[in-house]
Amino acid sequence: MVHQRLKHANNANTPLIGSWAAIPSPATAELLAGLGYDFVALDAEHTPMSYETMENMLRAVDAAPYETETIVRVPDDDPTTLKRTLDLDPTGILVPMVETADQAAAIVEATQYPPGGRRGLGITRASEYGLSINNHIKSVEETLVRHVQLESVPAIENATEIAAVDGIDGVFVGPVDLSMSMDCFGEWEDEAFLDAVTHAVEAAHNAGIAIGTLATTADQRAARIEWGVDYLAASVDLTHLADGAAEALDHCLALSDRENKIESTDR
Repeated sequence: MVHQRLKHANNANTPLIGSWAAIPSPATAELLAGLGYDFVALDAEHTPMSYETMENMLRAVDAAPYETETIVRVPDDDPTTLKRTLDLDPTGILVPMVETADQAAAIVEATQYPPGGRRGLGITRASEYGLSINNHIKSVEETLVRHVQLESVPAIENATEIAAVDGIDGVFVGPVDLSMSMDCFGEWEDEAFLDAVTHAVEAAHNAGIAIGTLATTADQRAARIEWGVDYLAASVDLTHLADGAAEALDHCLALSDRENKIESTDR
């Protein structure tokens, strides 16, 4: 599937809104895509997601009725990890824990075909199993999205240089890990934390690339859009499941309490 929204998210009139898929299930990914999100982020870093499951989740999103894009958060920046993930044909990759411009440049090199890079070519989903290899090679740089995560003090210190690396299309502020790195875990209004976010946003926009982040509550969504991000993962499927299940349980317990009170009054 060829998409262009994440590739050019920095030029969008309004932030792109996506959802985070931590449950390794094609059904969940298809459900999220069917709601009309701009993108679904598949988390292969902090989940037991296999390549086979990832491939089926990508197929599920592509089969949904909207043109929802996919970005895979890979577990690391190993060239083999990057190559195997891109062979499955997501819209792009999100690489965690990037802290230097050299690391970002190595990611670009590992994900570009020669002569510009050293990505190997295979008969895979990305090339329609070999049926459109020539077209794939010619068009991949126009469509492939490379985003990297800024989630530590060194990453923020080097944000300007990282954002300026040719071939990097966006940066992503990881708020939880960044706040831990800054010794202000979960203190979203901490002045130093907000200064770090501002620096990351300015670095991205000055470089002409996109910046995104994640939120899991209504207050976080409102605040983080105000940061000036170009794309936002609006919550996590596990969080939706937990919130919905807790709400249903609380509702039923409240109904039970009400019935108990009525019975007690009647007696």
